[in-house]
Amino acid sequence: MIGVGSMGGAILAGLRAPGVQIETPIAITTRSAESAAAFDGADDVVARSSETDADANREAVRGAGLVILAVKPWMILDVAREISDALEPGAIVVSVAAGVPTAPIEAALPAGVAVVRAMPNTPSLIGRGVTGIAPGATADAAAVDTVRRLFETVGTALVVREDQIDAVAAVSGSGPAYLFLFAEEMTAAARRLGFDDAQAEVLAQGTIAGSAELMARDDDDPAELRRRVTSPKGTTEQAILVLQAAGWADLFDRALAANIRRSEELAGE
Repeated sequence: MIGVGSMGGAILAGLRAPGVQIETPIAITTRSAESAAAFDGADDVVARSSETDADANREAVRGAGLVILAVKPWMILDVAREISDALEPGAIVVSVAAGVPTAPIEAALPAGVAVVRAMPNTPSLIGRGVTGIAPGATADAAAVDTVRRLFETVGTALVVREDQIDAVAAVSGSGPAYLFLFAEEMTAAARRLGFDDAQAEVLAQGTIAGSAELMARDDDDPAELRRRVTSPKGTTEQAILVLQAAGWADLFDRALAANIRRSEELAGE
């Protein structure tokens, strides 16, 4: 794994969680020596720093059957070119960068290397991630299946077309931030009702976390779960009517469209 920032770090933590069975050690590279040193003594990770070893990325990918590129989007092609001649024949290269199509990555790598895009989210950290997987032109069914099985160790994986991957990023890749924003605003609203910080967190954040877990365990869809809590002419109904009158459907459509538009801009950059 090249890069272990917020997303790469979440994937790595998920892969190292108890009960996850993959081949180890995982070779990783970080930009800072301090970050690499955090893995000193780990049996399941071999960490190198590009700050102290200019050849760290190339050394990390030698012998690897699967390589995850978890660097910033504007760094992807430079890293792909850097590791190109160090990759094993038939290796699978997975990019988790938003907005970077597989075609230019494929062009930077040798023939025979399969390129797959993956769009995970940060709940991978606790084994509850959702990852969209899109094969490039060089990836056959076996390569896609390998990537799918890897990401299923940290949650759920969904295979989609590459022209859908930006939408996956908008819905599930960025989705945790939307939920955290909701929790942030609901907690602030509880404070404005007179609760102290600790009380507001219990009331708002505890309710959101519990409701999410209920939704995960229940077979009914969110609309039915909402109806169960919303008695006709009751108090919940009055709050729901106010929220729906604010045009949530249009708001979500515009928010996701802005997210997808930014992915397209990144592709152009």
